[in-house]
Amino acid sequence: MEFEKAVRSRHMVRSFSTRPVDSDVMNSCIDLASRSPSAGKTQGWHLVLLEGRDTGKFWHHAFPVERRSDFRWPHLFDAPVIAIACTDPHAYLDRYSEVDKSRTGLGESLDKWPTPYWTVDASFAVMTFLLALHDNGLGALFFAVFNGEQDVRTELGIPDHVEIIGAIAIGYPRGEEDPQGVSASRERHSVDDITHRGHW
Repeated sequence: MEFEKAVRSRHMVRSFSTRPVDSDVMNSCIDLASRSPSAGKTQGWHLVLLEGRDTGKFWHHAFPVERRSDFRWPHLFDAPVIAIACTDPHAYLDRYSEVDKSRTGLGESLDKWPTPYWTVDASFAVMTFLLALHDNGLGALFFAVFNGEQDVRTELGIPDHVEIIGAIAIGYPRGEEDPQGVSASRERHSVDDITHRGHW
């Protein structure tokens, strides 16, 4: 798929078939995502990958069965893969304590960082991952883990110091019309809205 077509056609998918995702395809998409920019090539991004019945370990805490009766997208729960995107801030302290980076002082404390590059880098990787999935004919939905985060951490063994960026439901779209979220109707900003040339 051409890059422009991939970017313009990619969208969040909320209704999935139960068709399994080939592990080679998934590994290829993760490999592409790993090539995203990373400060100091720290690569603090991680994925906790749940497949098949293991996805229930996530949904049980993040969206319990008793809350699903009137949910608008019931086939979201059919997604055969759930990926929990995480980032490890401490990896950046370790990397910036190394000889070639220690002069920056960024290895001393997370408070020294003017921008949390562990979040920036993970966001780069997630976006590349979403595009790679789309390029392989897969649908994906990125969403925050607002509910049951601590229970999800405990269930999946995610350390407390590791930040959860969000969850990604992955699979093949059902092929039927997938109702969009309310936010999709908002007008997209134009280039002029976004760009401040020379000054704000």
